[in-house]
Amino acid sequence: MATRPLEIGPAGLHTARAIERTRLALGLTQHQLAARCTAMGRPMTNTALSRTERAHRRCDIDDLVVIAEALGVRATALLPAGVCPAHPRHTEADLCCRAQGVLLG
Repeated sequence: MATRPLEIGPAGLHTARAIERTRLALGLTQHQLAARCTAMGRPMTNTALSRTERAHRRCDIDDLVVIAEALGVRATALLPAGVCPAHPRHTEADLCCRAQGVLLG
């Protein structure tokens, strides 16, 4: 049985728009940004980037990290700010501190 693709939620839509806005602010074409990603070891076509920016393709964490690096920004700059949608009582800063604690032991 064929499965339906998951819809892209509000965080994904925000991230897609943020990628495009940042790319345009830097004066980069989709071809140029895709080439930067590929040069950084994450092969990406301009078609994949276009579909990501239009929210027709999910942006996985590996894509997000390399796209952010290719744009010269932190990955968190492309994510929605403030409250985490999955945990409305926790701010982004709270989550980052907890994540660092878990990673650092």
